[in-house]
Amino acid sequence: MRGLDALEAGLTPLRKKLAQDNYYRFSSVDEVQLGAKLGVRIDANRATVDDWLRLPGISIHQARSLVELSRSGMLLTCWDDVAAITGIGLQQLQVFEGVVQFYYYDLDSEVMPRQLLINQASARELTTIPSIDLALAERLVYGRHRYGPYRDWLDLKRRLQLPPEVITELLHYLRF
Repeated sequence: MRGLDALEAGLTPLRKKLAQDNYYRFSSVDEVQLGAKLGVRIDANRATVDDWLRLPGISIHQARSLVELSRSGMLLTCWDDVAAITGIGLQQLQVFEGVVQFYYYDLDSEVMPRQLLINQASARELTTIPSIDLALAERLVYGRHRYGPYRDWLDLKRRLQLPPEVITELLHYLRF
């Protein structure tokens, strides 16, 4: 019974921390394992830099490398892939197994839309996105040529005066 009591005692403070901060950075492997018991999950192929940085021992450089490779179309299929990219030993990474999940996505599927680089896509390419008509595509390209590349979502929203609903619709189709 002592093991169960110790586990419950560890879960309660961590549960509070996770409730207060969605990007709480685990400070130890034990916290990661408790987080897994609380339902924390990171999709290796859709993780952000902040997601990877939640794991102890992952540097900003390693997190950026993982994210850039997944965004470029490379699927992370197992811990061997993560170890090869980060240079971290396989045994060190496998302790995160309960939190990090490897899902397969069909890149040609409607479920996983192809993302366009907003600062490189033509107006014609942009119109392939369901929520972008020709007028918006032309405004996007004109704004990029006239005032320089869009820095991020906030810059795009401000410069084109797009409502939040449109930005939400574009999140899965565009990247910077």
